[in-house]
Amino acid sequence: MTVDVEDYFQVSAFDPYISRESWKNYTGRVEANTDRILELFDQHDVKATFFTLGWVAEHYPDLVRRIVAQGHDLASHGWDHRRVTTLTREEFSVDVAKSKSVLEEVSGTEVIGYRAPSYSFTLKNDWAHDVLLEQGYLYSSSIAPIKHDLYGIPGAPRFSYACANDKILELPITTTRLMNKNYPCGGGGWFRLYPYAVSKWAINRVNNKDREAAIFYFHPWEIDPDQPRVKGLNLTTRFRHYQNLSQMERKITQLLADYQWRTIPEVYADALGRINHADQAA
Repeated sequence: MTVDVEDYFQVSAFDPYISRESWKNYTGRVEANTDRILELFDQHDVKATFFTLGWVAEHYPDLVRRIVAQGHDLASHGWDHRRVTTLTREEFSVDVAKSKSVLEEVSGTEVIGYRAPSYSFTLKNDWAHDVLLEQGYLYSSSIAPIKHDLYGIPGAPRFSYACANDKILELPITTTRLMNKNYPCGGGGWFRLYPYAVSKWAINRVNNKDREAAIFYFHPWEIDPDQPRVKGLNLTTRFRHYQNLSQMERKITQLLADYQWRTIPEVYADALGRINHADQAA
């Protein structure tokens, strides 16, 4: 189970409408929403990986400490949610180094995981895993092995694999495969759009047919149907962001009850151990 910790006004789709300079003018809702998620996880004995923006850690340090205190895995979501496709290699290096440093300073724990905003590792920035290795990360969950108008590498492996000279473990978001095509079933807008039964069928298929763990993700703003509406959005962006928000907490609660969920370092301990051992041997 994973959570991408960002506020509603920080999503990539809002970039054309909300500047980062104006974030200070918005009333934050990420702390209350994340606390509600922590309550749900505690009720269902769930441990998760929280991919958290460095910006959020800087502004809500106590929230980050609560995440860690409750036994969850703290990981990086970059500094201020810039898609990696908009950054140079040098800019990306600065971004992931800064977020890691602030998250570690605030939490008092080591941060070894990273997820790119909007799964923005593509064939055009194939240097990204090497940069993560340089900055001290051990795992990434930054690739969507699907065809999408904004992101995705359709030909990427569907499940975990080593890269960057076998020293970074990449964990693509979960898909199910039908008729030689990958379909998302790891959360986000797809989870909100389709009936819960569809997601359950797909996750069961991954567990039973592929014999793999499912990696699921959602955002704190997705359980917040009362969030302020951003004006001027185009129809596609408005639909993708606001669809079925009122149903999300109920569906998440059902998901937590139907499956056992743990953090990425727990589920992939053996693979991370091999990578870490190889790195120390080198």
